[in-house]
Amino acid sequence: MRAHKPRLAVSLGDPAGIGPEIVVRAAADRRVRASCTITVFGDPAIVDVASKVVGIDRKRTAIEEVVSAGKPFRGKRLPKPGAAAGEAAFQYLDAAAKAVRDGAYSALATAPINKLWMNRAGHDYDGHTGYLSELTRRHATMMLAGRKLRVVLVTTHLALARVPKSLTTEGIVHAANATIAHLRRYHGIAKPRLAVAALNPHAGEGGLFGDEETRVITPAVRSLSRRKLGVFGPFSADTLFAAAAAGDYDAVLCMYHDQALIPLKLLEFGRAVNVSMGLPFIRTSPDHGTAYELAGTGKARADSMIEAILLAAEMARSRAR
Repeated sequence: MRAHKPRLAVSLGDPAGIGPEIVVRAAADRRVRASCTITVFGDPAIVDVASKVVGIDRKRTAIEEVVSAGKPFRGKRLPKPGAAAGEAAFQYLDAAAKAVRDGAYSALATAPINKLWMNRAGHDYDGHTGYLSELTRRHATMMLAGRKLRVVLVTTHLALARVPKSLTTEGIVHAANATIAHLRRYHGIAKPRLAVAALNPHAGEGGLFGDEETRVITPAVRSLSRRKLGVFGPFSADTLFAAAAAGDYDAVLCMYHDQALIPLKLLEFGRAVNVSMGLPFIRTSPDHGTAYELAGTGKARADSMIEAILLAAEMARSRAR
C-alpha cells in the first residue's frame, strides 16, 4: 500500500528574488512530485511569471494550488527589490505559517526573504526564525543540515559585538536539548553526540583570550553531561568542524552565525537545509538568500529548495508514524 503523500505549505519568499523560480523548479522535480503535494502561498501572477521564466508548465508540478496572500503585483515581470516586495514576502509567510499552525498542512517550507526589506516594510524580525518564534510562542532553534555536517546556532542574526553578552548557559542548554530531541525524533539517532564550539580562539587558552568558555559554555556542557547526554566540549572551532564532518559528532552547537555558516556552506552549499527546531510544526528552508542578481534570468539552481521540501515531507511522514 502506497504511503499517503504529505500536504506541504510553501511560502513564495521575496517576489523580487529567486524564490518564485526555485519553488516552481523544485515542484517540478520528480522526487518532490513523488513525495508530497504543495500549496504555494503567494501571488498567482508571480508564480505564472516564474513558470514562464524557467520554462515549466505548472500543471506538471507538485503544486496543487496557489493561495493569494498580500497585495497582488501587476505586470508581466518580477517586481523590483524594495519595501513592497518585503511586505509581500511577509504576507506570504504569515498566511502559510498560520495555515500550518492551524493543522491544514503537514509542514511548512519557506523560500528566501530579504530581512532588510521586510524590516523596512514594518516587520521587525531577524528572519523567518524570529517571526515563527513569536507566532507560536515557542523559541525556535536553527539547525542547518547537510550530508556531512549539521550545525546549530545558539545565537542567530546578531552583530558580532553583541554575541558575547548574549550567550547564556541556559541558552546553550536549550539549544542542545532541542537538537537532541530533533535528532532522536526525525533522524532515528537514539544517542546523539553533540560537540560544543568555543567562542574564543583556542577555547580561550585558559582565559588568556577570553573567559566565556569557563563562565558560560563549560557550565552548560557539565549540566548536560550530568544527565548522561552525549554533549562534549567546548572545543576550539578551528579544528572542530573537520572532526564533525568526518562523522565524530552528529551536530555542532555554534555560538554565533558565521561560526556555523562558513564551514557549513563551504562543505554543503546548495544542498543544505535550514530547519527550525522546537516549533509545534515542521519548517524547512534552503540555505541561501534571495540572489536578486539572478532573479528573472532562469539561471537560479533549486537544489537546496528541493532538499528543503524533501526533508519537510520526510519529517512529516516520520511525525505521522
